[in-house]
Amino acid sequence: MAALTQEGSQFDTRQFDTKMDELLSADGQDFLTSYDEVYDSFDSMGLQENLLRGIYAYGFEKPSAIQQRGIVPFTKGLDQLDYTVVECQALVLAPTRELAQQIEKVMRALGDYLGVKVHACVGGTSVRDDQRILSAGVHVVVGTPGRVFDMLRRQSLPSDNIKMFVLDEADEMLSRGFKDQIYDIFQLLPPKVQVGVFSATMPPEALELTRKFMNKPVRILVKRDELTLEGIKQFYVDAGKEEWKLEILCDLYETLAITQSVIFVNTRCKVDWLTDKMRSRDHTVSATHGDMDQNTRDIIMREFRSGSSRMLITTDLLARGIDVQQVSLVINYDLPTQPENYLHRIGRSGRFGRKGVAINFVTVDDTRMLADVQKFYNVLVEQLPSNLAVRKLHLYRKAL
Repeated sequence: MAALTQEGSQFDTRQFDTKMDELLSADGQDFLTSYDEVYDSFDSMGLQENLLRGIYAYGFEKPSAIQQRGIVPFTKGLDQLDYTVVECQALVLAPTRELAQQIEKVMRALGDYLGVKVHACVGGTSVRDDQRILSAGVHVVVGTPGRVFDMLRRQSLPSDNIKMFVLDEADEMLSRGFKDQIYDIFQLLPPKVQVGVFSATMPPEALELTRKFMNKPVRILVKRDELTLEGIKQFYVDAGKEEWKLEILCDLYETLAITQSVIFVNTRCKVDWLTDKMRSRDHTVSATHGDMDQNTRDIIMREFRSGSSRMLITTDLLARGIDVQQVSLVINYDLPTQPENYLHRIGRSGRFGRKGVAINFVTVDDTRMLADVQKFYNVLVEQLPSNLAVRKLHLYRKAL
């Protein structure tokens, strides 16, 4: 059995239904079957006791919408990992180094009472170190497609005992051009490997992967409005004009008690510009974007996670899968250019059941995108009450 999970869709519903109908009728037999059971607690899922200990110790209290639906059918396909055999039994692919390293960190924590050995194979690190660690033996490998394929091709990563293959953020991997590498990796895995394709949006290309990889997969659908909003309060600020956003941002930080926040802008140049402006006003700011080399990005993220700065300014590079425990606020200084990216951005707050706040800066030119976001997720984004934040804004506008 394999699990296909889908959290929303980035294309017209009729197009999705048509594609599903094609898959369901392929070869004259049902290809996809739906799985609708929901488990409201981790205790009801039949998981190992020591795994449950790790889940609760990490801070999970209640499973998320996809966890409620996706964990049980995936575990029904085979026995869980055999921790007495120190061979790679599960392989997880992610589109970015940061996400792969984050998954490794969470897996280590969840498996703390199981003695599970996890290793991240990502580009920009020592190949020899990977080979040394893999030769010593691990239970789980998490990595990016290029480095994982290299380790498999060199036979540094034995595939004989791999029984689970998971693609995380499948849509993002396809958009980054990893399709051929994913196929190459799959060809090197055992024929009866169990496959999971997880994605917050499921374009036709991702569905086509299921035809290549899966045998009688289970389809799990989660409504968009079940994904985005639990525990996250969403507001917008009427910024009026682009040039007023900076003053609004500074006003927010003077008015609100904020632990740590992530601020999203749409371009790398704007990351640099906003970082300079905030630092000139004596704010301690971290910043990261795709033009930075991997070592620099790693250092910046370590500093931010340590709490040495309250503010991380970034592009959509970090919009998927990155968790910083202390983040309670996400600010969309720029609204995303695509509605589906909104989910990934605001999900940086309120992670794993924690409470969070998302604030969107909206200019006259952004009103259509805000409307699209609200329609896409079936949500009402309310205006931020003036007594919470922007008291000085009106005075500032009068002074212009």
